[in-house]
Amino acid sequence: MKAYSAKQIYNIVLAGHSGAGKTSVAEAMLRLSGATNRLGKVSDGNTVCDYDPEEIRRGVSVGMAVAPVEWKNKKLNLLDAPGLFDFAGAAAEAMRAADSALIIVSGKDSVCVGTEKAVAAAEKRGLAKAFFVNGLCDESARFYHVFEDLKAKFGPTVCPVVVPYIEDGQANVYINLLAYKAFDYSNGAPVEVPMPDMGDHRLAGLRTAICEAVAETDDEMFEKYFSGEEFTPEEVIVGVSKGVKSGAIIPVFCGDALLMRGMEQFLDGLTWLLPTAADKAGEIGADIDGEPVDLSVNEDAATAALCFKTIADPFVGKVSFLKCIAGKVRQDDSLLDMRTGNLEKIGKVVLMRGKKQEDMRVIPAGDIGAVLKLSNVATGDTLCAPTRKVTLDGIEYPAPSLRMAILPQTKGEEDKVAQSIAKLMEEDPSIRFENNTETHQLLLSGLGEQHLDVVLAKMRDRYNVQASLAAPKIAYRETIRKSVKVQGRHKKQTGGHGQFGDVWIEFSPCDSEGLEFDVQVVGGSVPKNYFPAVEKGLRESIQKGPLAGYPMVGLHATLYDGSYHPVDSSEMAFKTAASIAYKNGVSQADPVLLEPIDTVQITVPDTNMGDVMGEINKRRGRVLGMTPSGDGVQTIEAEAPEAEMTDFGVFLSQCTQGRGSFLTSFARYEQCPSQVSEKIIAAAKAE
Repeated sequence: MKAYSAKQIYNIVLAGHSGAGKTSVAEAMLRLSGATNRLGKVSDGNTVCDYDPEEIRRGVSVGMAVAPVEWKNKKLNLLDAPGLFDFAGAAAEAMRAADSALIIVSGKDSVCVGTEKAVAAAEKRGLAKAFFVNGLCDESARFYHVFEDLKAKFGPTVCPVVVPYIEDGQANVYINLLAYKAFDYSNGAPVEVPMPDMGDHRLAGLRTAICEAVAETDDEMFEKYFSGEEFTPEEVIVGVSKGVKSGAIIPVFCGDALLMRGMEQFLDGLTWLLPTAADKAGEIGADIDGEPVDLSVNEDAATAALCFKTIADPFVGKVSFLKCIAGKVRQDDSLLDMRTGNLEKIGKVVLMRGKKQEDMRVIPAGDIGAVLKLSNVATGDTLCAPTRKVTLDGIEYPAPSLRMAILPQTKGEEDKVAQSIAKLMEEDPSIRFENNTETHQLLLSGLGEQHLDVVLAKMRDRYNVQASLAAPKIAYRETIRKSVKVQGRHKKQTGGHGQFGDVWIEFSPCDSEGLEFDVQVVGGSVPKNYFPAVEKGLRESIQKGPLAGYPMVGLHATLYDGSYHPVDSSEMAFKTAASIAYKNGVSQADPVLLEPIDTVQITVPDTNMGDVMGEINKRRGRVLGMTPSGDGVQTIEAEAPEAEMTDFGVFLSQCTQGRGSFLTSFARYEQCPSQVSEKIIAAAKAE
């Protein structure tokens, strides 16, 4: 592929609801541009962007793929993002690297949750937006119904650019409202035909909608339009382009990716309307003092680039995808990694199209490429020239909503599990992994069931590590509710040197997170040198409570009396005596089970408020308050037992169709209800 300047480069994320046809649209663009010699299909598992074995097996995208397209001396870097919410981390990477968002909408399913989320994500990033209504050759497709839904949901900024002429239920003719031409695809290749009679003044109305949108972009255009003058096709294109770049217009294209209908007009329209890399104002970075630095898209400036995706394949090696914001990323250059402070030697620079590599040598400002074997560079890192140290904004990943225990199939392979997950976290930072020393479990967190299932599959296929998932153990606690005084006496005669230790200890409740030890011995009944042994015996004993073997908290122990033998007493004897006192005492002190309580922040649409609050109550939670968050969304503040929230993410996704989200954090421990604690105790004893 030849070199392109920033004025010729378009960085476009393909986003939208799962199943709308994002990968198929990318495939059609690749085929039409000549980048591929055949049209791949998702169902056949032979597309450029869905190349991962899990994507082929599942028939959906699970990661982001880059696919450059050349069209009429322009370069379009397509960033194919997954539509499934379980893989929103990959979609966030694509949004970060893009300058424009192309949102694919199913002509059959209309506006879905994924459509809304894609628009919201693009607006948050300040990206120009365009819609493509796909699959119009399906008999159940209804373009004009979809178009009205788009206008109703996203407002008058939605503007038709290419529309179908539907005759006998077939969408064979597509009308380009910018060029004001019609093309017939009945025989495969587009043939220009006379403008069809659409009736009901529909065509005139659509053209008027475009002209009104153009008039709003410029004072001169405004005056010209309302004076009754007609816009030229060039003025229409320039006006719509201005509106798209400013966010005042969202153009709507249409076609059918599988049958390659409307794709020429679509590609032309993208290059006419969407902003190039040079049209972007650059980015605001931060210098080493945290002060803002304005970075323009300029090849002659000091280099600044962002690593927005990493592939850590055991066979291919590590591949770091870079978007160059300023300067050039060249082979053999040394760039500073602002996270580590290390100079990184730039190795082989390649263009990635799916999994295929092509020599690139240089990534100019505004372009996207990849560098091989940057072993210390992570996703989100900024690489810059040492002469101008600057840090770019990283990638904001969604918080994990599902945490499970991961169990190796073969005992003793815990290290292999940890190592393989560490490798997968390099390419998917939305995964979380921890070793819980209290419950002695390895915990894996992700964005949903499918997300974690894909992690297990990649562990198996890439690293030959077999594992399964199970519900995580809950870190319960035990405590006491009343004070008791007990004796702990240890006496053992062996014929020779014996063992003797005798203590009186008062156990009482307190607010500590463990043991508070106090000594009130008078008269030397227990020598001072045995006090540490008594404390040590108690601290070891509280690791297991009397009810279910969970750690004891909130325990105050006062050593107030005892006795000793001048010959047979020892530290070990007093340690054992303290353990006996503990066992005798806490079982008499009204022990109870404590459960962890989490603070929960749940963001949901207004329409789902009742269902979510009802579910919180069912899970023994309590709602603390509600705060409006705008756009018909509320944030619910609540508290709920951790044990009841393990699968809450699954419920919330189903209830809100993926619109809801939540965050949890540990708050405190509370006494467990008796009917719940009985089950927990019984289960612990059965193990």
